[in-house]
Amino acid sequence: MSKNVALVLGSGGARGLAHIGAIEALEERGYTITSIAGCSMGSIIAGMYAAGQLKEAKEWFLSVDKQLILRMMDINLLSGNSLVKGERIIQELQKVVPDRPIESLNIPCTIVATDMIHSDEVVFRTGSLFEAVRASISIPLFFQPVQMGDRLLIDGGILNPLPLHVVERTEGDILVAADISGKDSMPVEETYEPIDVEGKLQDLRQSGIPVPKAMENQLRNLGKRVDTILENRAKDLGRKVSFVSLLDRMSDIQIQQSTLLSLRLCPPDVHSVMRQYAYNTFDFDKAEQIIADGKRLMNEALDRYEIFLKKND
Repeated sequence: MSKNVALVLGSGGARGLAHIGAIEALEERGYTITSIAGCSMGSIIAGMYAAGQLKEAKEWFLSVDKQLILRMMDINLLSGNSLVKGERIIQELQKVVPDRPIESLNIPCTIVATDMIHSDEVVFRTGSLFEAVRASISIPLFFQPVQMGDRLLIDGGILNPLPLHVVERTEGDILVAADISGKDSMPVEETYEPIDVEGKLQDLRQSGIPVPKAMENQLRNLGKRVDTILENRAKDLGRKVSFVSLLDRMSDIQIQQSTLLSLRLCPPDVHSVMRQYAYNTFDFDKAEQIIADGKRLMNEALDRYEIFLKKND
């Protein structure tokens, strides 16, 4: 039985922390990851693993709380195409794992983004690791898109949330999919926590960053608008179709169907799957639980694979 693995890590926000547990399960059972690919949150974990620093990354993610998440949200007041710039999160990640050329990483690593101008998938196998990651995590309307030449890059999960076809393969390896967008029904209801705008402003003052009065008022107004959206989303999910819940559900269905198509076109040998609504996109403060679930799900998938091999030996 081959123990060499070409590993593909799917997109899914905070659910992507499950990839850490999935990798731990593979390694503990004697599998060797010889190549890796990912998009969106999967690109972060793929890059950090390929750099040989997943342990440090795990420790950092376990330290993340809601206040740190807020501090990393560099509010974008000068552009109408996103809520945050997305640069501060990259700066924080680079404190954990310094930037390197992708081609110099310990194993072949592939990162996927989407070019919204040309409607193309963009595959990174060379160049700056964190430039590729920054492009791959650019959730539309939330993170500012990344301009690269004549390309405007957004989240890789828009076109292909589980990029099985791009991972580098070696003879005799097995294809393993860590899928965190499993088909799921809409939740009955959802809770939300209001954005702590005053806390964010206090953090800025303490860090020595001057905050003009006009900017304070803009931030407060933005916080109120986002809170209204979140409150309506929580009320409407599973109860009635509103503008916000309809957009959310349309996006979720598109991701689910794209994932299923990828699985049909390029069937993996091992398929670990987490339900799409198991955790919310920004549940990073639940890292320990998500990582544990990812490990459990990968172990269950490996059990199924190894039992199948024994039956057909």
